[in-house]
Amino acid sequence: MQESVYDVAIIGAGPAGATAAAMLAKAGKNVLVVEKQEFPRFSIGESLLPQCMTFIEEAGLLDTVLENAERLGFQYKEGAAFYYNGNKVDFDFRKKSSEGPGTTYQVKREHFDQLLAQGAAEKGAEVRHGIALEAIDFSDPDAVKLSLSSTTGKTESKARFVLDASGFGRVLPRLLSLESPSDFPVRQAVFCHVKSELTGGHFDRTKILITVHPRNPEVWYWLIPFADGTASIGVVGASEYFAENDSEKEALWKLVADEPYLLEVLGEYKVVRAEQRITGYSANVDRLYGDRFALLGNAGEFLDPVFSSGVTIAMQSSSLAVPLVLKELNNEPQDWQKQYSDPLRVGITTFRTFVKGWYDTRFQDVIFYPDQQQQVKAMICSILAGYAWDTNNPYVRDSERRLNVLAELCS
Repeated sequence: MQESVYDVAIIGAGPAGATAAAMLAKAGKNVLVVEKQEFPRFSIGESLLPQCMTFIEEAGLLDTVLENAERLGFQYKEGAAFYYNGNKVDFDFRKKSSEGPGTTYQVKREHFDQLLAQGAAEKGAEVRHGIALEAIDFSDPDAVKLSLSSTTGKTESKARFVLDASGFGRVLPRLLSLESPSDFPVRQAVFCHVKSELTGGHFDRTKILITVHPRNPEVWYWLIPFADGTASIGVVGASEYFAENDSEKEALWKLVADEPYLLEVLGEYKVVRAEQRITGYSANVDRLYGDRFALLGNAGEFLDPVFSSGVTIAMQSSSLAVPLVLKELNNEPQDWQKQYSDPLRVGITTFRTFVKGWYDTRFQDVIFYPDQQQQVKAMICSILAGYAWDTNNPYVRDSERRLNVLAELCS
C-alpha cells in the first residue's frame, strides 16, 4: 500500500479546488488534488461573474485564461439582460459601484475547469484524476489519513490539512455528517446546448439573458451564448411546474414554447448536447470547517443558479481559506470562524437575500421598475457582478432591509 504525506489534500479539481491548489503550490506547499472524474467533463455553471477574475488573478491563472479564451470559445461577457412580458432591462457590469473587474467570460466548464486544473499542476500541485475518497481518519494528530480508490485499486495518502472542493459531490459533509437541510424549496433545472446564431430579438451576446416565464414569475429561463456558435439554454422552477412524466426534452421545450421572445432569439437551432435535468440542488451544512479541514464552494453551500453565483462563491472561499491553511501549517494562530466562515457568509447571505427576493418577486419588481435611479442601479449591478462581499455597498451591508424598502418603492 502506497503512502504519501502532503501539506494539503484537496478533494475536487473544479474552480474552488484548482484555485486553492494553485495558491498553495505558489506558496511552496506540497499539494495533492484528487478528482473523482476524468477531465474534460461537463458541468453547469457556465456564466462567470466579473468578481471571479480577481480570484483567478490571485491564483496566478489570469494569463492562462486570457491566452486561451479565444481558442476555447469563451464568450466575452459584460453584463446581464432580463426579459419579462415585453420589458427588457440591461445591466452593464462595467457601471457597477464596486471596485474591480467589470467583465468576464461565459465558458464551457469542461474546458474552463480543465484549464484551471492544468494551471494548478503547472504551479506544482499534484492533480490526480479518476480517484475517489472513500473514507477519512482524523485520529492521528500529525496527519489526516485519506482512503482513496480508483479503477486500479485502493491507496492511502496522508495530509496535514484537507480542503473539500468536491462541489455537488459534497464528500466531507456526507462522510462527517455535516449536511443540514436547505431552506429553499426543491427546484429543478432542465437544460441543453444548442447550435444557433442567436440573431433574433436584438440579442446582445455579451450578456447572459434571464427571462421570466410570462405567466409564472417563479419559473425562469437562462440563455448563455458561447463564442463558438453554441449556447446553453435552461429552465428552472419548482417541481410542480414540470409535468410528472415528461422526458427532459419535453420538459424543457414545452416551457420554452411558452415564451415567444426566447423562440425569436433562438431562431433556427439544433440541439448539440442532449437535454439533462438536475433536481434538488440547493444544499447547506452545519459548519464550514473543523479540526484540520474546511469546506470550499458548493461542498459547503449552494443556493440557486439564478445569479450565477456558484463559481464566485467557490473562488471566494478558496481566497479566504488559503491564508488560514498557510497559518495552520506554520502553527500560527488563526480563527476559522472570524476569518473564514463569517466573512464568507457575508456574500452568501447577500446572494440568499436576492435569490429569495427573485422568487417572491420583490427583486423582479426592482429589476423591471421603469424609473431606476442610476446610483441604486450601480449598487444592484455590483451584486449581480459578484461583488456580494463589498460592505461599502448598503445592499450588501443591510441586504434584507434595503431590498424590502426598494421593493416597496418599485411595487
